[in-house]
Amino acid sequence: MLYYICKEREMSEETKPTFDAPVTDAEINAETAPAFNLNKHTARLLMNEPFFAGISRRINKVATDSIPTAGVYVDKETAQFVLMYNPAFMGKLPDNEKLGVLKHEFYHLIFEHVTGRKPEGGLTKVDNICMDLAINSHLKGELPEMCCMPGKAPFEWAQPFKSYEWYKANWQAPEEGEEGSEGQPGEGSGEPGEGTGSGNYDSFDDHSGWSEGIDNTINEIAKERLKEGIRKAAEEASQAGSWGSVSASCRQEILDGLKTKINWEKALRYFIKTSQRANKRSTVRRINKRFPYIHAGKKVQRTAKIAISIDQSGSVDDEMLGMFFDALDKLSKIASFTVVPFDTEVCEDHVYEWKKGQRHKKERVRYGGTCFNAPTKWVNERDFDGHIVLTDLMAPKPVASKSKRLWITTKEYANRPYFETKEIILSVN
Repeated sequence: MLYYICKEREMSEETKPTFDAPVTDAEINAETAPAFNLNKHTARLLMNEPFFAGISRRINKVATDSIPTAGVYVDKETAQFVLMYNPAFMGKLPDNEKLGVLKHEFYHLIFEHVTGRKPEGGLTKVDNICMDLAINSHLKGELPEMCCMPGKAPFEWAQPFKSYEWYKANWQAPEEGEEGSEGQPGEGSGEPGEGTGSGNYDSFDDHSGWSEGIDNTINEIAKERLKEGIRKAAEEASQAGSWGSVSASCRQEILDGLKTKINWEKALRYFIKTSQRANKRSTVRRINKRFPYIHAGKKVQRTAKIAISIDQSGSVDDEMLGMFFDALDKLSKIASFTVVPFDTEVCEDHVYEWKKGQRHKKERVRYGGTCFNAPTKWVNERDFDGHIVLTDLMAPKPVASKSKRLWITTKEYANRPYFETKEIILSVN
């Protein structure tokens, strides 16, 4: 969270911040929204901040009064990144601070604060402040006056341009009763990390959705999607010949992070594991805890029955098929796979079970058009835990799937699917 310190003793009633007051839909729609046009300010990024402009284009933006300020989060269903902002709050800021707030939110994505680096047990207030300290050194002079800034009271101990982990490891709480006093993580009454000092820390942006109910599948796919977005934004900045306000050291950190290849197979594994069912069978090798030596024990095996629908239209190339089948072989210990070739129809004569150790020739059996209804209906009529579709996505939206469905395609097609869906789309190259 971007935090500011409200120094009430130094402020008159006229100068106290008022942007954290509740805002109604009527107020936003009737007054504030027309006065604040987010597109105007994101367009300014194109001229001066090519890298951040590239990040901005790949984030959904939603105006709302459900939060007092702004925040970024991962959509729990689609693994898409969303920027939520309150027009009433944004409209009251000077133009340079509007851009500063936007860049602050983008830095949360770039530094992986949203998709990773979250401690067990959830984020405390100290965690949020440390994340802000890691960002705000890069935005000095571009944020509201009261934002937490390394080297500025009460964070004189905080060296600039350090990571969230460094600030957390070197955290120094102000003395009890000192302006801006903040307890050590987990100390004092109330929520962990809130402390007991007299300082009044108020949230400047919203992080409430960062660790609420996001499963590993969504998180891994979001990581892949984020890295690809950053990669493209970096390419666009390089082509423009400018990274704007991004420092040389930060630029190098971003580029170094891109060298680590996202493991799409890991995301696929998470999808399968979340689709697994528990199969129980009797065994004399295990003691029955309720009736020892009377009844046999139970052995639980978690498996998943996954349907693999493969588009035969000709746009899914052999390299993609090869990569995918190699991944299936590695995942055969946790699932059984039924391969279903299709174009406008399911080619039932070529449906087969893929099992551990088996090698099937990667051949095409049909070369027609594409209709996703055919494999979806075929899978819906049978007992499957999950449905994976390997395709270029160039066909109309299909009927709903009874089981959890995952779309796998190339990066080219993942960025421009033929239809909109809240289901997960995963690219393999």
